[in-house]
Amino acid sequence: MSEELPELRASDADREKVAERLRDAMAEGRLDMDEFGERLDAVYRSRTYAELEPLTRDLPATGTGAPAARPGADPGGENWPARIGGTGDARWGIGVLSGFQHTGRWTVPARFKAIAFWGGGQLDLREARFESRETVIDCWTVMGGVNIVVPPGVQVEVRGIGIMGGFGRPAGDDTPDPDAPRVVVRGFAFWGGVGTERKPTRAQRRLEKERRRDEGEGHKELG
Repeated sequence: MSEELPELRASDADREKVAERLRDAMAEGRLDMDEFGERLDAVYRSRTYAELEPLTRDLPATGTGAPAARPGADPGGENWPARIGGTGDARWGIGVLSGFQHTGRWTVPARFKAIAFWGGGQLDLREARFESRETVIDCWTVMGGVNIVVPPGVQVEVRGIGIMGGFGRPAGDDTPDPDAPRVVVRGFAFWGGVGTERKPTRAQRRLEKERRRDEGEGHKELG
């Protein structure tokens, strides 16, 4: 019976657990970028447990070491190298008299096409992985709209053309993280619009909430 186990098919959750161990190993300095990239590609190509098992055989079990932060790094910042790589989940988003959205944990392809005709679309990149260091999002809207949400640190370049419509840039002066991916938004909007906005990730919101709570407790003690 045990001899048959390695041939069992692996699930998406199984592959994601292995990918997470590889990200931790790279953050700890156990894998360099090339090794990490090769193993991560192998993870997403794997179909069975037998193919997954060798990818972490030489790594310590989960929880035996803590990921090392870069000197001077913001504890609430993102480990961008660990979020770049893999294969895009979807390369199109089409909303014709309807809508589409990609949010949460998904892998953004190097090139994504968004089309909205009397409809709309939402692309939230805050919790996403990125296939490449540069992502190009082509947007074509006619009496419709597309909204793109990026996390702090990601550089955004907007090149779109609008006729009785427009392309919006993220508000605020955000300093790009040199390790973060770059997002280029381009295309054409006719009686429609393409907006980009910058919002914190769930982890950043949680840290901010904890900071405010700690400050509140400190004020109570002083009082």
